[in-house]
Amino acid sequence: MRIVDLASRPDLLDRALNLGDVGGEFIYRGFSGKMITPERFLRHWSRYFLIALDDDGVPIARALSVPLTFPAEDRPELPEHGWDEAIQWAAQDLMDGRAPDTLCAVEVVVAPHLRGTGLSSPMLKALKARAVETGLKRLIAPVRPIGKEDEPDVGMAEYAVRRGEDGLFADRWLRTHERLGARMIKVCPFAVTISGSVEDWRRWTGVKLADGDNVIPGGIAPVTANVERDCGVYVEANVWMEHPF
Repeated sequence: MRIVDLASRPDLLDRALNLGDVGGEFIYRGFSGKMITPERFLRHWSRYFLIALDDDGVPIARALSVPLTFPAEDRPELPEHGWDEAIQWAAQDLMDGRAPDTLCAVEVVVAPHLRGTGLSSPMLKALKARAVETGLKRLIAPVRPIGKEDEPDVGMAEYAVRRGEDGLFADRWLRTHERLGARMIKVCPFAVTISGSVEDWRRWTGVKLADGDNVIPGGIAPVTANVERDCGVYVEANVWMEHPF
């Protein structure tokens, strides 16, 4: 396996994106998801878009991250709004010309036929190495526990602290981070917030919303809907983790 970045191989962009999504298409329908477009990664963060290639040069995984400033006087703690606010911080720093000192992992996606084979671990290691290479001081991640899809109604504060018999986190994605030395900082309860009409959610997920909580494919929390008001809101919690250098 070889890992390259989008800066050196922009021709791989479409094939890397075709590996799939984190959770589902709906994740990218929020305001922050719409900010991390392929065009913006090409223009601003191409060195932080990593692509793993197999022996034949075919993309088999991608890892996206954004550089930002943290901590700072106006950012003393990791945000409660997790993924959403980290992306906003990165965009604000670009607009303000503020030099970043931290790399924030946005997503790691592995080709469907290779999921569960341990490929996500070298992708995280590659993000950490890229942070070091570009003079950044830390790698942080608003981690989306993958097993939470099976328990969307369980609170993240309860789910995230579960441990296996070996003492490591029970969730396999949290466990992957922990095995690489990452420590849990805190739960970010409003990591991803997405709103849309009943028809929007049907197009994004194939689910026709009913009043109350609705389970959706790829969701780790329910969509709360009011059909009369034609509105469905999804609020997903994540877990902030920091990888030591």
